[in-house]
Formats: sequence, structure tokens, C-alpha cells
Amino acid sequence: MAKCAICSKAVYFGNNVSHSHRRSNKMWRANVKAVRVKTPQGNRKMNICTSCLRSGKVERA
Repeated sequence: MAKCAICSKAVYFGNNVSHSHRRSNKMWRANVKAVRVKTPQGNRKMNICTSCLRSGKVERA
């Protein structure tokens, strides 16, 4: 699974807990997109989470 290049947000794991309190594995995926981004070296394609895109931590190319 992809990881954000800015904040390192990635997939994380836990448990689904049913009403009867049985547990099964659950995976939460970060909303990571492949985006063309302006960098000092030029435009690059990077994996960026949508919260970093909205907050303006990176600028789209």
C-alpha cells in the first residue's frame, strides 16, 4: 500500500468488534493519490494524501 511522501501516513490495522464482542482484523487505508507535484528539482509524480493536498503542503504541477 502507498505511503504519503509528506506526512508518512499509511495503512494501519486494528480490530472489528461485533455486537457479541467477537473480533476480526480490520485495515484502515489512508486516502493516498498519485499526483504530479512541483519540486525544486522539477515536476515529479509522488504519492500524497488528500489531507496534505487540501492543507497546501504541496503545490500541484
